[in-house]
Amino acid sequence: MDSGKSRSEVTGHSGWLIPLGVFVVTAGLSALVLGYYLAPSPSSFIEQRPSPAPRTDPVTITVRGRKFTVPANYLEYAGARRGGPQRNVALFAALPDFHGYTDAEAHVFLLNAPDSPVVYMLLGDERYDLSESQRLQRIYLDYVVDPRGQPAPFGLTEYQFRDDSGYRGEDLFVGQIGKHVVVLRCDRKSAHVPSPSCLRDERLPHHLSLSYRFKRAQLSRWKEIATGVDRLMHRFAHRS
Repeated sequence: MDSGKSRSEVTGHSGWLIPLGVFVVTAGLSALVLGYYLAPSPSSFIEQRPSPAPRTDPVTITVRGRKFTVPANYLEYAGARRGGPQRNVALFAALPDFHGYTDAEAHVFLLNAPDSPVVYMLLGDERYDLSESQRLQRIYLDYVVDPRGQPAPFGLTEYQFRDDSGYRGEDLFVGQIGKHVVVLRCDRKSAHVPSPSCLRDERLPHHLSLSYRFKRAQLSRWKEIATGVDRLMHRFAHRS
């Protein structure tokens, strides 16, 4: 009686152990194949580390068919300095005159100081089919404590994001330059964010987007930064 029961248990276990083993082996092989074809190579990891260069020779890059000619010392990553088609292009420049990287100022560009004068820009595919004012009205104001906001220094209106929103830990600042609304999301300083930044996303012609960020300590210069970034993009863009 007992031996029959034991044989039955062995047979039952083997019935599900074999399919389980096949599944594990198949999953493992699939992961290896995907890893081989999709994982970035070591060289791509190296190229995606900030690697500024003092060169000022012009580099022609194309984003969504739109050509830009950028001095090499404005390009943050080595891969972009090869030129040609790019999905995204990371640039940086230093206040007050928006000059590119130099070896003499390497510490300025490479350190994450709370009052750093460096402005980081990312040019790429359009991510939002909404203008800044539309994003403000349709998205951001739904997540703030008081949608009326309150007057803030430097000609801005300040809104606080709710702590139960996806933007917790940030404040919203809104200003205007002429007819253009400028929307800035700024980190709040904390033990986890000792060097807070402000971020702006704007939509450009030709289905392009431009994001730029700067240190919250430089918020008093938001108009100067917005105007400087705009001039820089016009300087780099090819006329067509």
